[in-house]
Amino acid sequence: MKRILAACLIGLGASAALAEDYPSKPIRAIIPLTPGSGADIVGRILGKHLGDAFGHLFIFENRPGAGGQIGSQAVVKAAPDGYTLLVQSASHAANSAIYKQLPYDATKDFVDVALLGMTPYVMVTSPSGPYHPLKALVDAAKAKPGDIPFASAGVGSSTHLAAEYFAQTAGIRMVHVPYKGSPEAIQDSIAGRTSFYMAPINTAIGLVKEGRAAGLGVSTERRAASLPDVPTIAEQGFPGFAITLWFGMWAPAGTPPAIVRRLNSEVGRILQVPEVREQLSKLGVDPVGMSPEDFARFVRAQIAVYQRIVREAGVQQQ
Repeated sequence: MKRILAACLIGLGASAALAEDYPSKPIRAIIPLTPGSGADIVGRILGKHLGDAFGHLFIFENRPGAGGQIGSQAVVKAAPDGYTLLVQSASHAANSAIYKQLPYDATKDFVDVALLGMTPYVMVTSPSGPYHPLKALVDAAKAKPGDIPFASAGVGSSTHLAAEYFAQTAGIRMVHVPYKGSPEAIQDSIAGRTSFYMAPINTAIGLVKEGRAAGLGVSTERRAASLPDVPTIAEQGFPGFAITLWFGMWAPAGTPPAIVRRLNSEVGRILQVPEVREQLSKLGVDPVGMSPEDFARFVRAQIAVYQRIVREAGVQQQ
């Protein structure tokens, strides 16, 4: 027993010493989504400040594809030393629900480092199209079940399942049209080639304010401060409807706890910096921080939410 205790103490001491020296070189953050996505924008805002705090660059690398699996798998295969991180959206949890088999386990092959922020979705459509207000979309879908298309940023993405959740809540059937990423999905929706896209609000604020897109509703219980004139989906006849997009940071399993806590602590501190809060606020992102333990519980709860959406909406697993 004494030997085991001594080994544990030595291990803790080594981990703490490692964290004191961390980082000693640039850190690579892989974003498994397209440039301009919510996770990409939020990650780069925080990355600049993390780089300043650590005295080493945060180098971002976009590796989109397969609903985020390609970039995520690259992080799983990286050395668990804190120098390769994953910055991803709620799709990290959604993928566990939509895919029968992933090349990794979202709860076992990653360490949950930090929640970076939360934001509503806003349903956007063509301002000159027939699908607004929201009731018009629902009525059209009920009149032509399984005929009207909606866009997403990819099969199994959080934008896909958020839209499926709405269709399930509204009692309608629609056709899912997946795109490579958010920019393509939003453009085809405001051009009228699909009925709507459940857009991360940061990607749609400017378009809605300029009148280039019509905002059908926001996905949170309360209206978004950044788009106060757009009603919530709940207040338009769907009480209780609420789903939130969120962004997080992960490391490969086996990353020393002291390094995880160092990263979490710096993220939490940076989320309180007035300049950062202002930048995120303009994007409609609420800078919410959590401890690694709370974030781990949050991720698992979100996986359960998406599993329920997939099951109840009858979404075909990929």
